[in-house]
Formats: sequence, C-alpha cells, structure tokens
Amino acid sequence: MTTTTAPQPANPAVPDDFASLAAQPIGYWSWVVHEAVIRHIRGAMARTDITQPQWWILNQVDGAGGDGLAPELLRERLGSVLGTTGDEIRLATDSLLARGWLAAGDTGLLRLTEAGQEAKARTKELVTRLRAEIHEGIGDEEYVAALRVLKRMIDNVGGENSVLS
Repeated sequence: MTTTTAPQPANPAVPDDFASLAAQPIGYWSWVVHEAVIRHIRGAMARTDITQPQWWILNQVDGAGGDGLAPELLRERLGSVLGTTGDEIRLATDSLLARGWLAAGDTGLLRLTEAGQEAKARTKELVTRLRAEIHEGIGDEEYVAALRVLKRMIDNVGGENSVLS
C-alpha cells in the first residue's frame, strides 16, 4: 500500500479529520506519545519509590529462574532500552542490592529476595493500573493495529524491534 498524502508540518492542534491527520509527521507524534507515556509511568513509579529501570531489572532477574542472572547480562539486555545506558542499569542494580531487593550469590548471579518479590508484586499492580489508564478507550484491535503500523515503520527504516518484559 502506498500513501499519496503530502506531508505537512507537525501541528499539535491538527483537526481530527482523515486528511489532516494523514499528513502529520510520525516522528513528531511518536515522540510526543513517547514523552507523555514515559513521563506518566516514571512519575507514578517515583511516587512508589521505584524507577522504571529498577522495574525492568526485577522482571529480568525474576524471569531468569532459580540460578539467577549475571549483572553483565542485565547491562547487555537493558543498557540501550528507552535511552538507558549500561551505567544506569549498573546503578539501578546497585540500588536494588542496597535495598535488599536483590542478592548476589556466591557466583555473582543476581536473585530476587523476598523483599524484591514483594516489591515486584506491588509494582506489577501499579503497572497494570497504569496500562489501563494509558489504554482507556482503546480496544485491543485498535491497539494491535497501531502497533503493527509502528512495527512496519520500524522495518521500513531498517530499525530493530527489541523486546523487554
């Protein structure tokens, strides 16, 4: 499918008609959505004393199974997600260790402590509530269609789709 709509400058007050919306630049709108959603998520997490990178780490370590997860693998997996660096992942890991939410075994592999499991469960409830807020009025079919369009755009520009739990 090919589009013939001529691009127009970004307009936050664009009318909600087909032709006006079809002419809007994806770079602008995807950036605005990203900024708004991330600010909403991180603000809500901050009010419960956890950061988004800490949440990612809890998920990754919990998903690693009984043996635990190497800190280097965490930095590799999470070090470039949403503008996060390997150093930020290291600092977030150090913070979780200091809080007693993670423990390093004799081999250095990270595991969730009981306190970490409780924090993960609390944060999961928050994330579930945040997802409902963000998706308010958007059905699953509409959401999946939007994601398929975004994934196609990523493919069209040679980008990579990365998966994060």
